[in-house]
Amino acid sequence: MSNQKANPTAKRHYHLAGIAGVGMSALAQALAAEGYDVSGSDRDLDRGADLDVLRKLRLAGVRLRAQDGSGVTAGTAALVISTAIEKDNPDILAAEGLSAPVLHRADCLARLMEGKPSVAVTGTSGKSTVTGMIGWMLEQVGADPVVVNGAPALNWVTDRAIGNARVASTRGARPARWWVFEADESDRSLLKFSPNWAVITNISKDHFGVEETKALFAEFRGRVKKGVVDEAAVGEALAQTRAEISEAGSVFVFKGVEARLALPGRHNVANAVFALALCERLGFKVADLVGALGTFRGIRRRLEVVGQAGGVTVVDDYAHNPAKIRAAWESLAPYHRRILAVWRPHGHGPLRSMMEELVGALGEICRPRDQLLVLPVYDAGGTADRSVNSDQLIDRLAGKGAPAALAAEGADLAKSLAARAEPGDVILIIGARDPGLSALAKRVAELLMRR
Repeated sequence: MSNQKANPTAKRHYHLAGIAGVGMSALAQALAAEGYDVSGSDRDLDRGADLDVLRKLRLAGVRLRAQDGSGVTAGTAALVISTAIEKDNPDILAAEGLSAPVLHRADCLARLMEGKPSVAVTGTSGKSTVTGMIGWMLEQVGADPVVVNGAPALNWVTDRAIGNARVASTRGARPARWWVFEADESDRSLLKFSPNWAVITNISKDHFGVEETKALFAEFRGRVKKGVVDEAAVGEALAQTRAEISEAGSVFVFKGVEARLALPGRHNVANAVFALALCERLGFKVADLVGALGTFRGIRRRLEVVGQAGGVTVVDDYAHNPAKIRAAWESLAPYHRRILAVWRPHGHGPLRSMMEELVGALGEICRPRDQLLVLPVYDAGGTADRSVNSDQLIDRLAGKGAPAALAAEGADLAKSLAARAEPGDVILIIGARDPGLSALAKRVAELLMRR
């Protein structure tokens, strides 16, 4: 690549470490679409993993490099990292050696959106779905938004596109487009942004305690320039919303207009109300928005039906905190004889901090005929305190009489689930971070098809 000092007309180069991550890959696509030279590295690439996300990044014009520091050069405008990247990562060491700037992903996205009208979506739960809903509705009413999401929207997933980013279809002398993005509270990076508008979906214990989370969102609220749509803003609308909810979706009324949503669960009705309220505030007609919402297909790993066979349904979901697990469980329970669930805690720290709430929620939602299988805690390495593990959760749940047991990892788990499932059952695979969970769901669906 040409050195920028020698060639002032060269594209500015950004190198992203951990580019296969859902947030980083979305940013990479946005940067490439805006005309920047983008490269990236990832440990999975170094391991030889044949990831679909890497193939699609190449198709988007992103160059992939080994995570050995070689992707950072003297002409690199910045190395972009997430909170998950360790300080001794070879790319960081290379950037430090070359005095190249190191930017957090949120800082890079904030700079990319500078001067452009923007909508941030945050909250403890539902933000990826609400971001997808807003982006899809704006696209369908002709606003041509740019969307940077924390999960793929199924409407945008193709053989070439990951689906977690939507880039503008045209460039040139057009009015400024809306940028819609998911703002993450888990590492406080939402405070990097000062959007025109924002949605705060809800507040509950997850990465922080409730009071700390409230304070974090209050600080973020002060950075929003025009207005915030939150539970207080839509509370009356939600209270008056009488939804007809089925496994296939929901029908409800918003501002006097009947809306149809092809997603199950009362929590998704709430997500839709947030998205509709925000888009209405941007000046779009409710009737047009409702028509667009009806064609929204949902978000990957958000109650995603992976397969159905022999009267058994396999569902993959990202749920990892008590509120999200409860929402997924209660969305499925009324329509299935039994839930056979597999859940992996996504870290020792989160399991420790949420233990009481998890025991309470799981003890309430698990019916006697259901079965919860808990995998060992997902361990990403590092210096985590491993003194709390899945066995302790199982012991606590046993005291509540909940039908929970420790699950053994390996190929036999999928075979066991497929063999045990009976007509009317739903197999629910839940958890965050571990890519093996989606693979497990697909494998179970395949085995059911062969029975």
